[in-house]
Amino acid sequence: MRNVLLIAAKEIQESLRNRWVLAMTALLAALALSLTFLGSAPTGTVGARALDVVIVSLSSLTIFLVPLVALLISHDAIVGETERGTMLLLLSYPVTRGQVLLGKFAGHLAILAFATVLGYGTAAVTLAATGAAIDGESWIAFATMIGSSILLGAVFIAIGYLVSVLVRERATAAGIAIGVWLLLVVVFDMVVLGALVVDQGRTISDAALSGLLLLNPTDVYRLLNLTGAASVGTFSGMSGLAGAVTLGPAVLVGALAVWTLGPLVIAAMIFSRREL
Repeated sequence: MRNVLLIAAKEIQESLRNRWVLAMTALLAALALSLTFLGSAPTGTVGARALDVVIVSLSSLTIFLVPLVALLISHDAIVGETERGTMLLLLSYPVTRGQVLLGKFAGHLAILAFATVLGYGTAAVTLAATGAAIDGESWIAFATMIGSSILLGAVFIAIGYLVSVLVRERATAAGIAIGVWLLLVVVFDMVVLGALVVDQGRTISDAALSGLLLLNPTDVYRLLNLTGAASVGTFSGMSGLAGAVTLGPAVLVGALAVWTLGPLVIAAMIFSRREL
């Protein structure tokens, strides 16, 4: 465990030198504050609670931004160090390849978690400082959104590591990472939506739809945040989907955990047998 923590600290220090942490935190905070003040303006008219509007806006932002950031910081974690020759130096110390992978994962996840909590938390604190009425249910939904955003980031960090151990060049890893982002964030939902429109409810049952959505971590995240709380689900326009898809919060969190552990374990197995 000590070796894992040391490698995680090394990743955090390198990110601080490269200003990754500052850049991510500033970006998330700026976008969150913009969505907070622009999105909460009509709440008095539509009768929605201000923080619920912010949760809907930030959840939609997270689906596009957090996976991209996670892939950008993780896609060259292994192949990049291998190309530079620093991986051989790192493995010359008394550490195993599994510890290296786990330490890097912990470091990158800590960076993403810090940026997410501080960036999104700034928006919530600012909203509360304006005197907006926020009840306990909204705070719980907001905390769930932050926690699941970190878990979604963990999923794509793990996927980035899997890409990184499968290729031999950083450029290839970058191209595959962008392709994965497009597939899971954009293309998958378009295909599912097209299939539902064509099917018109004839063959795709609610159970089949639930299974399809579990195949994409961004859809799991969307269901967890936009249908989990009644007030948020009503405002997000996904209350109908919540009635059709019978997946509880525990199942959705478990699905995100599986999406994290699966690629990470496979990456560890491949990395342990890879020639450097």
